[in-house]
Amino acid sequence: MGRRQVVRHRVLVSTFLGSNPSGPVLTFTLVSYQKIFLFDFDGVIIDGMHEYWYSSLLACEKYLNSPYISFDQKLYKRVPNTFKEIRPWVKYGWEMILIVHEIIKTENPLKKQTQNDFINNYHQNCQRILNDNSWIAEDLQKILDKSRKYQIDKDFKSWVNLHNPFFEVLNFMKELNKREVKTGIITTKRGIFAEKILKQLNIFPEFIFGYEYGTKIKIAAKLSQTYEILGFIEDRKKTLIDIKQNSETSHIPCFLADWGYLKGSDRHSLSDEIKLLKLGNLEELVAI
Repeated sequence: MGRRQVVRHRVLVSTFLGSNPSGPVLTFTLVSYQKIFLFDFDGVIIDGMHEYWYSSLLACEKYLNSPYISFDQKLYKRVPNTFKEIRPWVKYGWEMILIVHEIIKTENPLKKQTQNDFINNYHQNCQRILNDNSWIAEDLQKILDKSRKYQIDKDFKSWVNLHNPFFEVLNFMKELNKREVKTGIITTKRGIFAEKILKQLNIFPEFIFGYEYGTKIKIAAKLSQTYEILGFIEDRKKTLIDIKQNSETSHIPCFLADWGYLKGSDRHSLSDEIKLLKLGNLEELVAI
């Protein structure tokens, strides 16, 4: 997997939370193609289940101002199974605040007995909760980011320790770099948070694109103009299907992370274009 010519590129990322007056800037100067491997972040590189619950719960407590919830500090100590089982349906972080809110409501909380009804109409239920409370999704995302920034400023080490890395993936990324294959992150988390975690793990990808840069398909299509993308590892099946159905990204090899936050049906009925990948088989991809 030798390198061709170097690709000169420039990626400008907002340097601090909450300040992005002109929007993200993404520009490339094309010289020739260079090989790169793309990764989702949550559920692929990191198991952040405890952090999702903790940060969403903190956002509800400190910033949401909902009259329908009450707090017990014991809630922070354990992630409810209901939250874990609904997490595979989540696409954007703000949805986790809705789920936490429903779980900790004082009246008619979301429980094991009612979670299937919630899941079966997941998107409609999320929209209903937004409407019932006069909330805006973008505002909920902002308070989730605010919750994370609060923890980082107060006790960065404790926040980082809420994440458990998949070391097999970290080793795979390092092996790719040894072979002069670049690595890149495309995530629906704000990029600065993924960057802080990866830095603590001594992982420095070529770039990190967070939700502030747009959809994963849009980002992958743009990158395809500059890089030879050897693969994209993602744990959200719908995202991979969308990539394969888009004419600008259909050529990208797609791998569904078996160790990620998968729905029960995700491992079944996969098209030939999407490969189910297990942690123990990562080393086989090095030979691509």
